[in-house]
Amino acid sequence: MDAAEFRRRGKEMVDYVADYLENIEKRQVYPDVEPGYLRSLIPEEAPEEAESYEDVVKDIERVIMPGVTHWHSPYFYAYFPTAHSFPAMLADMLCGAIGCIGFSWAASPACTELETVMLDWLGKMLKLPEDFLAGTEGRGGGVIQGTASEATLIALLAARSKIVKLIQADHPDRSETDIISKLVAYSSDQAHSSVERAGLIGGVRMKKMPTDSKFSVRGAALQKVLEEDRAAGLIPFFFCATLGTTPSCAFDCITELGPICNAEKIWMHIDAAYAGSAFICPEFRPLLNGVEFADSFNFNPHKWLLVNFDCSAMCQQRKRSQLPFMSHWQIPLGRRFRSLKMWFVFRMYGLKGLQAYIRKHVGLAKEFETLVRADQRFEISADVVLGLVCFRFKGSNELNETLLKRINRARKIHLVPCQLAGKFVLRFAVCARTTESRHVQEAWSHISHLASELLQELPH
Repeated sequence: MDAAEFRRRGKEMVDYVADYLENIEKRQVYPDVEPGYLRSLIPEEAPEEAESYEDVVKDIERVIMPGVTHWHSPYFYAYFPTAHSFPAMLADMLCGAIGCIGFSWAASPACTELETVMLDWLGKMLKLPEDFLAGTEGRGGGVIQGTASEATLIALLAARSKIVKLIQADHPDRSETDIISKLVAYSSDQAHSSVERAGLIGGVRMKKMPTDSKFSVRGAALQKVLEEDRAAGLIPFFFCATLGTTPSCAFDCITELGPICNAEKIWMHIDAAYAGSAFICPEFRPLLNGVEFADSFNFNPHKWLLVNFDCSAMCQQRKRSQLPFMSHWQIPLGRRFRSLKMWFVFRMYGLKGLQAYIRKHVGLAKEFETLVRADQRFEISADVVLGLVCFRFKGSNELNETLLKRINRARKIHLVPCQLAGKFVLRFAVCARTTESRHVQEAWSHISHLASELLQELPH
């Protein structure tokens, strides 16, 4: 393919993508295929001779689309959003064309410098303390990770390195192996599985903290376990606080937890993967109060800020910085020019446009909550703070499991469950950029209809 054909084919692909997105709600949101469906549709080996572009494109609908879960359908309400916008897609095209590997300033000055500035723009949108910004001195600030999972691991490894150096400075005779064997990290029992995985990779024990009736870790609970572990000869060194948990979008009380972590010289990392985007809105910014106590903070613009995957923003306090910049803040050496997506989106939406997008989704979640509360057969299982509604039948876990199976088997909408206080709960997350009130109304009508059918089948 030469440049002339690329121009032609590129325009055709843009048309295909635009048509796909304009008509996505006409597609079945969840695929009707079995595991292994794809292998029989394509040859066992790569072709020896080149095939035509036309043949490749024809196979998109034959091979790929039948197995796609359409995350950007307005009938997709599972997991959390994955961000999506035309400006971000255009920026990704440019990123792919430039194709730099920005592991150092010299490797690509624009890649390094734009990322630094974009993380400062983002930090100012969130009204982060000055020490989380790079400014012109470049000692603090942020870096783009692939995912929040990577950010948690990086923070834990940095905290581990810091505590080992501090202890060895006072006790040169203590080996690193001995110190690490005594280290203990903490997270909420509602935290994402990636937090526990970070502990496994980092070779340290991870304790899950109990939560209160709002599924939040409180200061008293942390203080208690710290005292017990220190008395047992362990070394607390890291706490991962969650703002917006995956099951219910609960918020750990960082205004209580932060001062304890600071006093105990424990690294506090904040994982706000989903909820962090909402903090650009003044009405939701109080949920971030206490961030000044954190050593590091992370959230995913690729979830809810219209910046396509992957783009996970990690910021660290300048005065506590233990990490050199850019490539040393991440697992891989290489890095894509991901800040281009942020630059395009922030400029083409503006802060007000991004705030309006967040508020629209929150409003749709509140609308769904109102519909659920109006039906006496159902109950709300957790506070609806942002764009997630946790709800269930007033009945057994088995009844709710059956309802969810029927919802997903029908493939008109897609939901996933969670467990809250031993109860099987359905999660309704407003995800797609194009979701409107009518889609939420249709979703509830569908759920209500299936619920009525299920109840009619039960023995009286």
